[in-house]
Amino acid sequence: MSRPAGPGLRRPRRWAFYGFCGAVFFFLMLPVLVVVPMSFSSSRYLQFPPPGFSLRWYSNYLRDPEWTGATVRSLVIAGFVTLISTVVGTMASVGLVRGTFRGKQLIHSLIVSPMIVPVIIVAIALYFFYAPFKTWGMPLIGTVPGLVIAHCLLALPLVVINVSATLRGFDRNLEMASQNLGAGPLVTFRRITFPLIRPGIVSGALFAFITSFDELVIAIFISGSTARTLPVKMWEGIRLEIDPTIAAVSSLLIGLSVTLLLAIELLRRDRPGRAG
Repeated sequence: MSRPAGPGLRRPRRWAFYGFCGAVFFFLMLPVLVVVPMSFSSSRYLQFPPPGFSLRWYSNYLRDPEWTGATVRSLVIAGFVTLISTVVGTMASVGLVRGTFRGKQLIHSLIVSPMIVPVIIVAIALYFFYAPFKTWGMPLIGTVPGLVIAHCLLALPLVVINVSATLRGFDRNLEMASQNLGAGPLVTFRRITFPLIRPGIVSGALFAFITSFDELVIAIFISGSTARTLPVKMWEGIRLEIDPTIAAVSSLLIGLSVTLLLAIELLRRDRPGRAG
């Protein structure tokens, strides 16, 4: 039998593991470390390292109505997507976790299928599904409602997965005790269930917001020329302009994504305490 490695052998392995993890993390963060300095460049083109320091590209972003309009449109769409997918996803999670009906697994598979099917296929299918609505007087291509519906397909699975995971770890004896004391199902959900699963709901809502705000492929097919979102505007800018305004917008999006992911991580750490 081989003896376990002593402290002297474990320490080099640990440092080797930390070094490998650090190298992988640096490789993944390298594009961010390149984009952020370019956003403060004084050059008229994307250039690394930047020849000088300037805030002109952030000012250009804030003063350009096309950039600000695309940003506001993305925020509005992401807000509606977050609201709709959170409400619908929470109700679907309660039904899927607590329900005992036929076809439950099939419904669950259909809800999470947008996470499995390639996004380009979903985008093409939505485009051809939306096209006939224009002849019926209800155009969905090139409109905010069309993008909201499309993004909800991508955001709903994330809400269902987060809320369902919270519900499966929920002690149902608390609900039974509430109902035995005379509370109805709605009062029990509002006062007992919802406060305890709130971290999962908020995490799912944040994931839904990030998914909608950063989505590009479906937006290219659905937005048209009248409902361009911020990622579509960035895609067009990198193809046609190639000025550091794109780096400035990318840096702002990086900061937003990092902030939301930190909020999600704090909610996950707080979940065991709330459940207890």
